[in-house]
Amino acid sequence: MDHFLYRNGILHAEDVAIPEIAAAVGTPFYVYSAATLTRHYRLFTEALSPLPHQVCFAIKSLSNLAVLKLLGNLGAGMDVVSGGEYLRARAAGVPGERIVFSGVGKTREEMRLALTGGIRQFNVESEPEMRALSEVAVSLGLQAPITVRVNPDVDARTHEKIATGKKDNKFGIPIARASEVYAEAAALPGLRIVGIDVHIGSQLTELEPFEQAYLKVAGLTRRLRSEGHEISRLDLGGGLGIPYTRSNEAPPLPMDYGALIKRTVGDLGCEIEIEPGRLISGNSGLLVAGVIYVKNGEGRDFLILDAAMNDLVRPSMYGAHHDIVPVVEAPAGAAPQPYDVVGPVCETGDTFARARDLAPLAEGDLVAFRSAGAYGAVMASEYNSRPLVPEVLVRGDHFAVIRARPSFDEMLKRDTIPEWL
Repeated sequence: MDHFLYRNGILHAEDVAIPEIAAAVGTPFYVYSAATLTRHYRLFTEALSPLPHQVCFAIKSLSNLAVLKLLGNLGAGMDVVSGGEYLRARAAGVPGERIVFSGVGKTREEMRLALTGGIRQFNVESEPEMRALSEVAVSLGLQAPITVRVNPDVDARTHEKIATGKKDNKFGIPIARASEVYAEAAALPGLRIVGIDVHIGSQLTELEPFEQAYLKVAGLTRRLRSEGHEISRLDLGGGLGIPYTRSNEAPPLPMDYGALIKRTVGDLGCEIEIEPGRLISGNSGLLVAGVIYVKNGEGRDFLILDAAMNDLVRPSMYGAHHDIVPVVEAPAGAAPQPYDVVGPVCETGDTFARARDLAPLAEGDLVAFRSAGAYGAVMASEYNSRPLVPEVLVRGDHFAVIRARPSFDEMLKRDTIPEWL
């Protein structure tokens, strides 16, 4: 569910008409619904109740400070994968004890940053990383709370580029080697074992892979406890998918996911941590674009937009589908027609959809890409020297620009021409 609905034929973000925002900030732009973000976060907290738990929002899906502040005010923790994301979480007012540091390539500088600034735990991905963290913690006279990320070799049945739980993926240590890795962690100074971490992928549309992974984690918990390790937290990752179409696609609900967690690991007496990103942010956002031209090609019509692959890379990178809808509904009885929906970037890959049936559109019309809140603005670039897309947050009947579109002067001033040229 989201809060982007038509009223009198005009698409609204909550109580704000999309054309009103377009007139104020220009196109293309991202717009997020505070009500949708709030609702989706609370679905997870309700699903895990009454288990002790912490929902940590995966910042990599949507990292704007205003969004992080909104979720942090609701009690959300943050899952970060870089020093920059850690600083974003702190700048949004999220305390260190609610921040989990994930990622396969943590540097010593990032470890030092998080240890001195406060951290809930590091999800350690390898023995070399574990040893480096021990050295940094000892040098600071601190203890680093850790989980070890185990790779359960479970097929998440998702896109190959976002699957993370198979043995040939780069993430975690093989679950079969967990005992020896935990034994080394227990012997290293500066480390304090607090639990186990697992994450098998993103955009999962069925619960069975989660169940396979969590049952393996439950067995590992019992084994590690029998070996003398204190396992008080289980970080179960994120990955629950969202519907990207308005058809029959129906991924599992957070309540069903919560019931699975209770059934598989709920009897272990552990605090449960989860790291949802896409399900909280995905359907909370739209990318709104304007039609530059309608071009008649050889046997096809091209809808050329002012948004491009640098603004929303998912269709080009993953072959991903986003529903595309007109901001002003077509008159009743208007027959849809197929368009190749493309952007102005000089790449054939700058294609959002092929032969997509849409209501007839003309130059100057507005369209909206649904379910664009996750991995949209965060993956945008300035390819072709196109300015980054502004971001807008709506709450009720008012909106605010939460990241402005940079001017060309601002973009050019980032470069420096050396004196010898």
